[in-house]
Amino acid sequence: MAAPPSPARAPGAPPNAIDRETWIVAGVVMLGAIMSILDTTVINVAIDRLASDFDSSLTTIQWVVTGYTLALAAVIPITGWASDRFGTKRIYLWSLVLFVLGSALSGLAWSSGSLIVFRVLQGIGGGMIMPAVMTIMTKKAGPHRMGRVMGALGIPMLIAPIVGPVLGGWLVDDVSWRWIFFINLPIGVVAFFAALRVLDQDQPQRAHRLDWLGLVLLSPGLTLLIFGLAESASDGFGAFRSWGPIALGAALVVGFLRHSWTAKDPLIDIRLFTHSRAGAAAGTFLLFSIAFFGALLLIPLYYQSVRGDTALQSGLLLVPQGLGAVITMPIAGRLSDRIGPTKLAAFGIPFVVVGISPFAFVTADTSYALLCVFGFVLGLGMGLSMMPTMTAAMQAVPPQAIARTSTAMNIIRQSGASIGTAILSVILASNIKGELGGAGSGGFDAVHGMSEAQRAAIASPLADAFAATFVWALALLALAFVPALLMALWRDKRGADDAPAPEATPPVFAE
Repeated sequence: MAAPPSPARAPGAPPNAIDRETWIVAGVVMLGAIMSILDTTVINVAIDRLASDFDSSLTTIQWVVTGYTLALAAVIPITGWASDRFGTKRIYLWSLVLFVLGSALSGLAWSSGSLIVFRVLQGIGGGMIMPAVMTIMTKKAGPHRMGRVMGALGIPMLIAPIVGPVLGGWLVDDVSWRWIFFINLPIGVVAFFAALRVLDQDQPQRAHRLDWLGLVLLSPGLTLLIFGLAESASDGFGAFRSWGPIALGAALVVGFLRHSWTAKDPLIDIRLFTHSRAGAAAGTFLLFSIAFFGALLLIPLYYQSVRGDTALQSGLLLVPQGLGAVITMPIAGRLSDRIGPTKLAAFGIPFVVVGISPFAFVTADTSYALLCVFGFVLGLGMGLSMMPTMTAAMQAVPPQAIARTSTAMNIIRQSGASIGTAILSVILASNIKGELGGAGSGGFDAVHGMSEAQRAAIASPLADAFAATFVWALALLALAFVPALLMALWRDKRGADDAPAPEATPPVFAE
């Protein structure tokens, strides 16, 4: 049942003020966003326990993570079309059902194989949640209030990698790994019934036909590309198991881009990214995702492998990053609505570069206080960069293209995270071999299996390997500043920037 429409703003409220109903809708859909994003990080700390309980190899159990990621990659491309064709509310509700069902079955899994299958089901639901959430809120808020709403929605996206290891470590150590999945059940049930009651019933666009050729090219292409990148973390890029899927996946993605350029109604219209600031926003988002999510993998690994911290301790050491993001993200949202989002990434990315710079010089005994202070600066930059870039892309397209643009940006985020994780993992493995010689011939897996005494003996050269890898993350972040600067300097055809007019009335979207 849809809630009745609310007035544009309460009497006496300032222009473009966000009404109570919009905030309620944001709170409801944020429940789904938190579940889907948190689940990508909370599982990582349980891998060793799962391998032990199911008597499986780490290579097999790693598919619990890889299967989920591949399911995300496969289903995200179709979400934009499905939202237009069947209605965003309906797609969001079904995605919650699939995610909660997959969570319940994963918690009941009796073998590694059954858990992998159920994680794939969970990933199918999870892949549709975030694009649907962003489409719902973009339409609900309108372009002139989008910055503040997107800023609120971005909090779980940045906090989940920090909270996930803490929550996962506690559940695995003190409760049971099954509760990593069961915890989604009450949240998902509340999210479903709240969405059923609160979300407006939007009008499906029955005339939209599915671009089957685009789907056949893009979904398998992304799946193969991400599979190959995931395999490279252990096998390196020289193994056919890695470069074969990467090459085939890249060829399919290129084929999709060529098809999208000429098709009448493509799955994702890339032409929207060539004639507006959405292209600069997409470039910024891709490079930022590669560098940021790759570095986010390295930081807890450094704490655990070099310093000997537990998963819970390393998660707590990441809390300052989350605090920094929580502070600046609402500020960035207000600034996006007041002056436009285009300049914020160019201002925020230097904060991220400064925040991560100490890790490029990290040693086996670098001060925790120093790393936490700079981690806080890193968080400040995260909050100023990530969601304003997403907002800039969503504001640059017409209302009828919002769902597919949201899908495209989520594909960029997922692909960028996979690329960054793979590249920096391979670089780290190579640096470990270079620093440790024969002792590091197995890359990070060899270090992972060492005793505490062995780890302490190699802590110093291992720290050097991490420092050399962080240099690459710094370089990628610096590269992301280039399209961010282009986005900040972007002028539309009228010669004005894209900042919203402060007194403009938010448009009414048909629901």
